[in-house]
Amino acid sequence: MRIEDALLGAMGEGRGAGVADRLCQACVHLLGVDGAAISLVNDGVNIATLGASDPAARSYDELQFTLGVGPCLDAVAHRAPVMIADLADRAGGGRWPAYGEAMLANRIRGVCAMPIVVAGEYVGALDVFNAEPPAWTVEQLIGIAEAAELAQIPVMDLLARDMGEAAAPPGSAAWTEIRMLTRAEVSQATGVLMAQLHLSAPAALIRLRAHAYASGRSATAVAGDVLARRLHLERN
Repeated sequence: MRIEDALLGAMGEGRGAGVADRLCQACVHLLGVDGAAISLVNDGVNIATLGASDPAARSYDELQFTLGVGPCLDAVAHRAPVMIADLADRAGGGRWPAYGEAMLANRIRGVCAMPIVVAGEYVGALDVFNAEPPAWTVEQLIGIAEAAELAQIPVMDLLARDMGEAAAPPGSAAWTEIRMLTRAEVSQATGVLMAQLHLSAPAALIRLRAHAYASGRSATAVAGDVLARRLHLERN
């Protein structure tokens, strides 16, 4: 069976994030990688993790949002695949020092990001992660490219639901899933910090991200604490 057919079969029926998760899990089983995630990118920001092979892979993807750098962002910005064989060497880790250091702390050394294109627009990337430095094979790269193409299916489903969200009542399943996927808590917490610390929106987001990185937590987790008033950040 061709890899593309096997990946498509593994996705099964259904919609949205569940299909995206199954595609990422299939990448692990069929392509010999240790993790996979589907990132959505808008205006140079990792706005959502649509799917992931497991919680660890989801956290690797969210790390790119916390730090504002990483392979999926570069893949979309440059409209080309990004392949790093070893984040531990100067050539690989030097591209994004903070990201490389954090990924090595998570015992991930190899990363590859393949752009996801919908109707000519670069909307995200499929990221794969390896614990050991990989020598990417032709078969793996073809499989990753085919998986990125198949990722259009859950992405287009999300976009269709996003367009219909305005017609849905607040609190509906459509609103809930879109907000969960697009890190709405971070946007809300950024607004809280703007008011509390008298900061601009970019400065407030940087402050939130800096605390997340320094504390070894995700930006989403920190945002949740800010909104619940469990955490009060200082201006500097």
